[in-house]
Amino acid sequence: MTDVDLESEQYEKHREAGEILATVRDEVVDRVEVGARHLDVAEWAEERIRDLGGEPAFPVNISIDEEAAHATPGIDDDSTFGEEMVNLDIGVHVDGWLADSAITVDLSGNDDLEAASAEALEAALDIVEAGVETGEIGAAVEEVIEGYGYKPVVNLTGHGLGHWEQHTEPNIPNRAVSQGIELEAGDVVAIEPFATNGSGKVQEGSAEEIFALEREASVRNRQARQALDEVTERFKTLPFATRWLETDRAEMALRRLKRNDVVHGYPVLKEDDGCLVSQKEHTVIVTEDGCEVTTRSR
Repeated sequence: MTDVDLESEQYEKHREAGEILATVRDEVVDRVEVGARHLDVAEWAEERIRDLGGEPAFPVNISIDEEAAHATPGIDDDSTFGEEMVNLDIGVHVDGWLADSAITVDLSGNDDLEAASAEALEAALDIVEAGVETGEIGAAVEEVIEGYGYKPVVNLTGHGLGHWEQHTEPNIPNRAVSQGIELEAGDVVAIEPFATNGSGKVQEGSAEEIFALEREASVRNRQARQALDEVTERFKTLPFATRWLETDRAEMALRRLKRNDVVHGYPVLKEDDGCLVSQKEHTVIVTEDGCEVTTRSR
């Protein structure tokens, strides 16, 4: 990429999304406490994003202990926080231009595991600039996490952020790889180390509350058609929660759309039972001599 105008409207909207996200992330952390309901925290954060002029880019992820990603409360979820490791992953978009950030709120007393992912992220940010290869970033992440005596989650990666696209190239590994992609000025990427005291690989669980449009299609069922119209109008290709839909009998409509490969689901990703996962994530705009962190607290 050459002659990138980092003051263009596209990048200003990335920055606006990042500023909103940083505010909401910092505020919602104080609401994560033993006894608080997951659903109340998620809905508060999503509404706060809207109050500040953005839209959620995906449902607020609330991952507990061995869960690493794609966990969000269901419509009538009464789950409450215990003495657990809690990962909050939040996305914001402004006219489809995204920011993505995550933080661990440790209620379990495992400060070192939380620190491992946080310090790994800072080590990664220190070396990001145009011309650096993604494998070098992964090596920096891996070195810090292993220095704490833990493992990086190797089958989860950071990623690029596109227009109305939550995951684009390049992938940013959480370990050293020999063949990486060279970052270019103007790339917008989310870097997200995951640290674990488990195996270092997550598996798909059975729970699924987050979906995204796979393809547009004609559907005969009235409720399914209403749900599809709502998805394409409100969310386009971005992920959404079942609880966001205003369509009657939304869960049944989604099941029908999924059976017909019109939407796809995001199963919760989990480490082995009894293990813990921490996460820390920022969104950056790559520059010639470093990077601009759009989701840093102001």
